[in-house]
Amino acid sequence: MSQAKRDNPDAPLRSDAQRNRERILHVATEELTRCADAPLSAIAKKAGVGQGTFYRNFPSREALVLEVYRYEMQQVADAAPQLLATREPDRALREWMDRLAGFAMTKAGLADAIRLVTSAPGSPEKPHPTPVMDAAGLLLRANEEAGTIRPGITADDFFLVIGGLWLIGPGEDWQSRATRFLDFVMDGLRAGAPGR
Repeated sequence: MSQAKRDNPDAPLRSDAQRNRERILHVATEELTRCADAPLSAIAKKAGVGQGTFYRNFPSREALVLEVYRYEMQQVADAAPQLLATREPDRALREWMDRLAGFAMTKAGLADAIRLVTSAPGSPEKPHPTPVMDAAGLLLRANEEAGTIRPGITADDFFLVIGGLWLIGPGEDWQSRATRFLDFVMDGLRAGAPGR
């Protein structure tokens, strides 16, 4: 790690360092979803980075697992304003719900790895879902303003209703089950919308 990065850990990474980090996170998501105790050396090798690069980015298994979880959650959160910029609010919300379903399946696959790194005494806490909650609030407000969903739905209400998504197992038909469930949720959000 460069002296500047050590002095300011929030400083942006060089583009090649950022690509390495994202490649590690992508491979780690796949490998840890498949096997909670996947060897870190295998993740580094599959990501095409050396051990030094890997450990500069992720000095421990705990750091890697929690960053994968945080990274995946941030990707879902960041999709909300992007979708709103290019789609009608109700279409943006429904497409974002599909991305949330993908995150739910990743989280289900990572559940054992997350539990392993957060269950021991003195372990770091699992990241809070604040970015995803904020993204849901943004989408709900846009839809309420457009009259495409019933008024007064909060992000807390939304996640209470959508909680069933986390009960769908990551089996072969999870995607079709999630689609049916999310269509049902969207129909409920639209019921009583002033613009319908």
